[in-house]
Amino acid sequence: MASDIVPIQLSLTEGDLVTLWAPRWREDGEEWEAFLGDDDAVFAFPEVAQLAAYVRTRTEHDLADHPAWSVVPTLTVAELTPEETRRFDVIGVPELVAEEPDTWTIGELAEITDMVRSFADVCDLEEVTAVLDSAPGFGLLGQGTLPFAGREGRRLWTQLAQTVQDRWDSVVDALDALTATPEVDARALAGAEKEAEALAARIAEAEAALDLDEGDDTDDETLEEAARERADEEALTEQVAEDEAELEEAEAEGPVGFWEEIGIDPIRITTSDGRWVTLRCYLDDKPVFLGSGGRVDVFDSERALARWLADGGKDDNDLVAASTWQDVLDRAAVGELDVVVDDLNDYVLAGIDEDIAEGTLEVDPTQLDLATELVLDVAEWAGDPEPARALAESESLGWLVSFVIRPNPTRLAPSPPFDAEATRWRELVHATEARLHRR
Repeated sequence: MASDIVPIQLSLTEGDLVTLWAPRWREDGEEWEAFLGDDDAVFAFPEVAQLAAYVRTRTEHDLADHPAWSVVPTLTVAELTPEETRRFDVIGVPELVAEEPDTWTIGELAEITDMVRSFADVCDLEEVTAVLDSAPGFGLLGQGTLPFAGREGRRLWTQLAQTVQDRWDSVVDALDALTATPEVDARALAGAEKEAEALAARIAEAEAALDLDEGDDTDDETLEEAARERADEEALTEQVAEDEAELEEAEAEGPVGFWEEIGIDPIRITTSDGRWVTLRCYLDDKPVFLGSGGRVDVFDSERALARWLADGGKDDNDLVAASTWQDVLDRAAVGELDVVVDDLNDYVLAGIDEDIAEGTLEVDPTQLDLATELVLDVAEWAGDPEPARALAESESLGWLVSFVIRPNPTRLAPSPPFDAEATRWRELVHATEARLHRR
C-alpha cells in the first residue's frame, strides 16, 4: 500500500463504503490532509472492486497531486481492502456509547471520532464540528480511560452519551450527504471483480484450512488475518520479485547504492528557515556529521553540496575518520557524485512543537521518531548530554515522545496541557538548528 494513502471503510446509512484517505502530510512548509473526492463530494464505493476500477482509470480528484498517488493505481484489490483498524462504524456509535467506558470501547470510539473530525475539518462540515465540540468528553478520548474514571469521569461519559443520543443522527446525515459513488469504467470493473472473486476464494480456502487445523476455537479475526496474509502473499509475489530486482540494480549501479556501499548517508533537514542537505555516518555505532566542533555543515541543495565537495579536499571535518571518505571526494572531483537523500533520512523539525501543544493525537509518530533521532544524533556527536536527559522516559517530554512513537493502550497516556513539553521540544530543536552551519 502507498505509505501515505490508505483505504478506509465507513459504515453509514447505505451500508459499508470504502474510500481512500491521505493522513496529514507536510509539503512546502504547510500541512495537508485529503480524501478521494472533489470539491463537491467524497467518493466512496460499496465494493472494493469499484474502488480499484476507479483509481486505475481516473485522475480527476483531490488525491491526484498527492506525492504517493502514482503507486495507488498499481495496487491489488487485496491491498485496497481496508484493514480492521481502518474500519469506522459511524452509524454504530450510539450502540457503542451504551457500553461501559472500558479501554476497548474508548479506544474504538476515539478512532471513529478522530476520523469523523478529519472529515469535518477537510470538508468544512460545521454541523459535525459543532457536535464534537459540544461535549468535552470527545476531546478526551485519546487519553484512554483515565478522564472517565470516578464521579467526574462518569459525568463526562454520561454527557457524551447523551450528546450522541440527541445529535449523532446529524453527524451521520452530514456524512451521508457528503459521500457519492461515481461511475467507473466497465472494463476495469470487470477485471477488478474477477480479482475480488479470486481473493474471496483464497480467503475461503484459507478459512477452511484453519478450521481443520484449529477447530472451532479459532476466532474470526485470526481467520481473516491469516487468509489475508495468504492472499496478499500470492497476489504480490510477482510485484515483490520485480521490486527486488530493481532494488538490486539500483544498489549495484545507482547513486543510492553508492552511498549505501560506502556507509555514508546524505540527509535532509527541514527547519523553520528552510531545507538543508548534509552528510552523516556511524562509526562504532556513534553518529558523525559533515562538520567539526559541534557544527554541522549544511547546504541548500544536493547540487550545492556536491559542488562544495568537488572544490577541494575538504579534510577539515569529522567525516575524514570514515575509511570511505576519499571515495566521496574522488567521485566529486570528476563530477560523478550524485547526492540522493533516501526517504528514511528526511528529517522535518518544523511544526512538531505546535503539534505537541495540540495533543498526542496531532503528532505524526513517524515524523517525531525521525526528528528525535536527528536531535539525539547531533547532540551525541557534539557532546551535548541535555537532549538525552530531556528525552528520557522519566521526563515529561520523553514520556510523551515514547507514548507517541510506541503507542500501547495499556499505558497511562500523558495528560494535557502539553505546553511545557512543547516548550521543551522547541528548545531542543532550536539548539539543534543553532548547530547548523550554512555553507
